[in-house]
Amino acid sequence: MNYKSLGHFTALILLVEAALMLPALVLSLVFGEPRATEAYLYTLLIILLISGLLLLLSRGEKADDFYEKEGLACAGISWLVLGLTGALPFFLSGKMDYIDALFETVSGFTTTGASILSEVESLEKSLLYWRSFTHWVGGMGVLVFLLALVPRSKHGAGFTVHILKAESPGPDVGKLVPQLRKTAQLLYKIYIGLTILNIILLALDMPIFDAFCIAFGTAGTGGFAITNAGLGGYSPYIQWVTTIFMFLFGVNFSCYYLLLKKRPGSVFRDEELRLYLFIFLSAGLITGISSHAAYGSWSETFRHSFFQTASVMSTTGFATTDFNLWPTLAKGVLVFLMIVGASAGSTGGGLKCIRLNLIVKDLRCSLKEMIRPGRIYPVRSNGRLVHESVLKGLHTYLSAYVLIILASFLLLTIDGKDLTTSITAVLACFNNIGPGLGEVGPMGNYGSFSILSKLVLIFDMLAGRLEIFPIIALLSRTTWKHQ
Repeated sequence: MNYKSLGHFTALILLVEAALMLPALVLSLVFGEPRATEAYLYTLLIILLISGLLLLLSRGEKADDFYEKEGLACAGISWLVLGLTGALPFFLSGKMDYIDALFETVSGFTTTGASILSEVESLEKSLLYWRSFTHWVGGMGVLVFLLALVPRSKHGAGFTVHILKAESPGPDVGKLVPQLRKTAQLLYKIYIGLTILNIILLALDMPIFDAFCIAFGTAGTGGFAITNAGLGGYSPYIQWVTTIFMFLFGVNFSCYYLLLKKRPGSVFRDEELRLYLFIFLSAGLITGISSHAAYGSWSETFRHSFFQTASVMSTTGFATTDFNLWPTLAKGVLVFLMIVGASAGSTGGGLKCIRLNLIVKDLRCSLKEMIRPGRIYPVRSNGRLVHESVLKGLHTYLSAYVLIILASFLLLTIDGKDLTTSITAVLACFNNIGPGLGEVGPMGNYGSFSILSKLVLIFDMLAGRLEIFPIIALLSRTTWKHQ
């Protein structure tokens, strides 16, 4: 393990976090929130002291000695440190105890949106801003953001590819352009452009502060609301705009790159995009038809059904209605969407549509080979042969996915809550959705869980956001060996 590179990179991540926290500090001064201002100042001091110490200890680092295990460890440690320090403003302002603050912050950075708060509006505006902004920071990935800033001469290509691979969602990491640093820059340009467009459209019918916070949650597919009524307190126009952008941020960003390159044919032929669109439309229609009795008109019905479909499938987690009251069929569809999630290469979580597509194709090919043992049926995606290493990684991921969910579910049952609450809480946190069913439904929260359960769910949120392996790597002794 290259400990000096790990320490140097962690210090840089902390400095990025400190810079990103400055607008929240300014807002606390503008809105006259002295306790919040003091909390931000103490937090920034702590972050600067830790990062300074790490930079001192990591002098003389050898960036060339940086391999896949260093990339996994950097991703895992960085996201853990972001949560630990990002929670300090909530804790130091006296709004939460530290475990609750950590839960809320990790939920923010991992774009989960699961909250322990029963009275969201009791938070100061600057804290509401920081809470929503963690979604935007975590949506595209803070490590990708840092890679977009780091000069190429600073670190080798191995450093860049292993970091990007460790944080990128999906079964395989790819490049949009030849240089990975330019890929990171391009991803953020698209991300920022869509976010600004979302803010402008929202600001036409809501206060500008609300527009920023809701857009941050939509772009990062996070889902922290800033009012107790959630998105249900806003106009149908706001809800439809948010529905559209939740769907858009669940699309693989490479599709937007292809559109910018005037290659729409490649976009429409993309198997994952077509599957994502098919599931979205089918789920919206099914939930709408089955829940129609709860609403006054078909327009209202489909506004809520497509909003919740986009919210759950993109793993955003906003709510306009209490879908806990929907029929069993509609709730079953939502649980299915919790597991499937959005597209690889998007800001959404979940299993990802590309994995579902590969699972079905691999199963079909395996069945054909069982029936006709003498023949080989290769798995193809978008007309290209899927490498065996990708399928092996998929099977490993699925095994870890199932084991972690089962173990987390068993640990949560210690609290004695009903099975629906316990299993959907795990699914909602691991797949970075936020609201589940039962006590953790759209009108509930996670505040009643024990400290043990909250720590389990924090682990699930981090493991789900980082696609399991960077967090698991931190627990392996092999990762920390010098060779």
